[in-house]
Amino acid sequence: MVKVPESAPVASLFEYAPAPESRSVVDIKPSYGLFVDGEFVDGTGESFATINPATEEHLAHVAEASEADVDRAVKAARRAYDKVWSKMSGRERAKYLFRIARIIQERAKEFAVLETLDNGKPIKETRDFDVPTVAAHFFYYAGWADKLAYAVPGNPAPKPLGVAAQVIPWNFPLMMLAWKVAPALAAGNTVVLKPAETTPLTALLFAEVCQEAGLPNGVVNIVTGAGATGAALVAHPDVNKVAFTGSTDVGRTIARQVAGTSKRLTLELGGKGANIVYEDAPMDEAVEGVVNGIFFNQGHVCCAGSRLLVQESIQDEFLERLQRRMETLRVGDPLDKNTDIGAINSAEQLARITELAQAGEDEGANRWSPSSCVLPEKGFFFAPTLFTDVSQTHRVAREEIFGPVLSVLSFRTPTEAVQKANNTPFGLSAGVWSEKGSRTLWTANQLRAGVVWANSFNKFDATSPFGGYKESGYGREGGRQGLEGYLK
Repeated sequence: MVKVPESAPVASLFEYAPAPESRSVVDIKPSYGLFVDGEFVDGTGESFATINPATEEHLAHVAEASEADVDRAVKAARRAYDKVWSKMSGRERAKYLFRIARIIQERAKEFAVLETLDNGKPIKETRDFDVPTVAAHFFYYAGWADKLAYAVPGNPAPKPLGVAAQVIPWNFPLMMLAWKVAPALAAGNTVVLKPAETTPLTALLFAEVCQEAGLPNGVVNIVTGAGATGAALVAHPDVNKVAFTGSTDVGRTIARQVAGTSKRLTLELGGKGANIVYEDAPMDEAVEGVVNGIFFNQGHVCCAGSRLLVQESIQDEFLERLQRRMETLRVGDPLDKNTDIGAINSAEQLARITELAQAGEDEGANRWSPSSCVLPEKGFFFAPTLFTDVSQTHRVAREEIFGPVLSVLSFRTPTEAVQKANNTPFGLSAGVWSEKGSRTLWTANQLRAGVVWANSFNKFDATSPFGGYKESGYGREGGRQGLEGYLK
């Protein structure tokens, strides 16, 4: 590390030698089938390619499950539920969840590297956040498996629903798997999971973990594919529970599809989280919180703090500090341990981010990106972007961009801050930055958001429930409340 004179631009104060993580720990097969009834099987449909978004390198061919394949997986899950899993004691089920958690810890590096290759997020995030959080969820719900009567008190004691259909997104492939599979299994349900078509590989590696843990055949089944596969799974008549994380538009479609049936439904959808910074906020800490809130995982976070609300009296100073901090962000190879912002997950998502950012300029907002940011020539990358002079009517202030784009609005009073924060069809998350506990509590109580962080952002724990209001969905995942959606 070389330090240069203070007169130099911020971006050049420190230079780092590349520190790439080795991908040798991962053995990616040329092709993958489906995981049904405890073994990998060929699909009856076509196959599709999954690629590394940072290099556009072809990683593997993956089977696309047909309606017949989905039916086979649901039947396997039903057999496992009727004959084995529902008859097993909670204490015995817990042993399997503990084994899965321990194996994930043992193979943590393998999971972290594979997630980075398939998804594009920085290795330091998959290594230090995603994989440890996954293991923590399986450990946590293993502890609940023999205590369900305390999780949902009542008479008679709660019982599992049956077969759970679970559809997860591409932004946190492994973590979303854990959020859904762990409580479902702890509650005594069996699972048919469909990962996103752009990020199926860690789900298929998890299938190997299930085999290694000796999980009874059919308890967990994984069917890969695109929207048609997910639709067939949700529509299957022998599914008792549907859990979906993804876009609000798809969530609406699923809600209509499930309406009128006996299926239970949990939806965790989009967001447009507000990060409110009051004039008495700890400014440097707030800057770090704002950066983490929007640029973590390239902004591919449903609860991202994509709207920054700053009190007028400190707006200029705060934005100056924020821009200075953004100049230090490193965009590039996700396997490099120095990288802060990795690759956008797909060409389609990059096109959407680009289109909405252009709309912000067209509507009159002022666009800024760090001068230090030089994007790689290959792969799907987008520079961290800041919009000022934003109106609440601008698309960048209303629509979920799902990328590293931050919109800035100002406010004068706490009441105005709350009104602007709640002026959205979404209701997933928010952050409040203030030294005054009374102001923080008052603001948090006024915000219509499922999760409110105080002087922090993007803090998650297996013991804490997560979910939203309004167009951000309903139901909770994580904590004791995460079991309720899988019990009757």
